[in-house]
Amino acid sequence: MSSTRTGDPAAPGEADPRRWWGLVVIALAQLMVVLDATIVNIALPSAQRDLDMSDGNRQWVITAYTLAFGGLLLLGGRVSDLVGRKRTFVIGLVGFAAASAIGGAAANSMMLFGARALQGVFAAVLAPSALSLLTTTFTDPRERGKAFGIYGALAGSGSAIGFIVGGVLTEYLNWRWCLYVNVPVAVVAVIGALVLLHDRPGHAGARLDVPGVVLGCGGLVALVYGFSEAQPRGWTDALVLALFALALVLLAAFVWWQTRAPMPLLPLHIIRDRDRAGCFLTMMLAVIGMFGLFLFMTYYLQVILGYSPVRTGLAFLPMTVAIVVGSTQIAARLLPHVSPRTLMVPGMLLASGGMVILTQMTVRSEYVSEILPALLLMGLGMGLTFMPVFSTATAGVAPRDSGVTSATVNTSQQVGGSIGTALLNTIATSTSASWITAHLTDPSQRELVVREGIVHGYTVAIWVAAGVMLLAGLVAGLMVTAKAPKHGTPADRPVPEPVA
Repeated sequence: MSSTRTGDPAAPGEADPRRWWGLVVIALAQLMVVLDATIVNIALPSAQRDLDMSDGNRQWVITAYTLAFGGLLLLGGRVSDLVGRKRTFVIGLVGFAAASAIGGAAANSMMLFGARALQGVFAAVLAPSALSLLTTTFTDPRERGKAFGIYGALAGSGSAIGFIVGGVLTEYLNWRWCLYVNVPVAVVAVIGALVLLHDRPGHAGARLDVPGVVLGCGGLVALVYGFSEAQPRGWTDALVLALFALALVLLAAFVWWQTRAPMPLLPLHIIRDRDRAGCFLTMMLAVIGMFGLFLFMTYYLQVILGYSPVRTGLAFLPMTVAIVVGSTQIAARLLPHVSPRTLMVPGMLLASGGMVILTQMTVRSEYVSEILPALLLMGLGMGLTFMPVFSTATAGVAPRDSGVTSATVNTSQQVGGSIGTALLNTIATSTSASWITAHLTDPSQRELVVREGIVHGYTVAIWVAAGVMLLAGLVAGLMVTAKAPKHGTPADRPVPEPVA
């Protein structure tokens, strides 16, 4: 007999008839959070000129967001479990919209940095509550596949969509609209959430694990900050090494404390589960390669091939379409019948194959014949991977832990993005410098040699990204042993919350 409370929208046989409209609201909010990590990339040169930012400080437009977002996700996930997912979701939307409006109206660089950090804080509240609402709303294996297919498509393509939207807004309006655009989207999502979404009340008697918050969030902030500073400063810089050491100490202390805390911030049984741990690691490795791709291809298309911001954004569109197709039309249809790793392993092989094709690019590569096939393969591969990762990582979790589990998935994305950006950019720039020094024998050919050196650096870094994608496939194949949801145990569904 099920112990799920009457009226629970996740209860079998009592599904909310408006749940698919609720999915639209959840997807809209998730898209806003994901694309905001990249939408300002293309606008950054314009914002730098307008606000008179130095080259050394401009990275904080990106770093302030990722630092707050990645560092506070565990806290945001646990808050959504304690306060209630719908309430946290709405608070996150309102705060994100307000922070976006402040950023759009920024009169100086410090105001913009502060607004981006505030966006990251509310994104850390919003993202886990969105995924956990999805987890507790869709429990039927077939419906769950469709819902997570859509969610996985947005998670995989949101960054690419950010480049498209950012290019259009920057070229035809101005950079401030890359932030203002969040306000109407958030308003629509708030109205939709209040009307369409349902949730259990929070756990009023529960307390927040304050030492866990300090240790866990502090460790994640130090880790993400360390990777972001490794890019401009170098891996052997004293500050970078100190941040990594601090992160190691804090995260080790966090794990120790979680075994003793009466109400832990991150119950360790969540990450001890083999399938879930495999999904977290697969996601992190896949995002390392993906963020490296976005970084290099943006510069390659604009600087080397001379594309405009809009044309650059549109160049990513086929990959976005491939992610959506792979996630919603292939993975979502197959996952009820096949094991998750049956999709994840081929997905990573396809993505890695696309990366290998890109290693052949030159200063004169043709988009249609040399770049497009690689983007399509990578998009299809990521679509096949992300959907089963999200679905499997959040399956079988008690509702009281769904928020923090969702936060852990998002944390693996953020840490992967930080590592990918710092690691691959360092490899690219150092390789380029060495290549240019070795080949610059004729000063009259300097411009061509520099361009060829830059592309050489990109291709070396992309080789590394391809290897990381292969490693992600290996991890998925060895660690994720869950059966097809259709044939799995009852634990493949979210565990009902016991009645007190």
